Amino acid sequence: MPHIVIEYSANLDNRLELHELVRKAHEAALASGVFEIGGLRTRCARREVYRVADGHPDNAFVAVNVRVGHGRDEATRHKAGKMIFEAVCAHLQPIMATTPIGITLDVAEIDKAATFKQNNMHAIVRARREKAGRGT
Repeated sequence: MPHIVIEYSANLDNRLELHELVRKAHEAALASGVFEIGGLRTRCARREVYRVADGHPDNAFVAVNVRVGHGRDEATRHKAGKMIFEAVCAHLQPIMATTPIGITLDVAEIDKAATFKQNNMHAIVRARREKAGRGT
């Protein structure tokens, strides 16, 4: 974990540089030192139907939802969330300079009793990194 889902209003199409936004959020999560690379998933979800503030068509949003595994304390969740948020805001700064936009990030802990996982990526990613000479 975590799973990072970046939702954005459709009126930001062609201005977000989505691959770069995903890369920056993903790298910020890794740089926090809180998460293992094999458990990290980052993706975007375009929202066609939305209403922001007074409903003006120029109004936009980016909402980042970070779902983390159970057991991390508040300070750890805050640190990771802040690092991801800062990376997202830095990426969005040129848009914010010209567009009414709301940017939010929420870190939510996943209920350990109601989550199910199967993941073989930890060992595979570790082996790739070692082969490339980058360690763990």
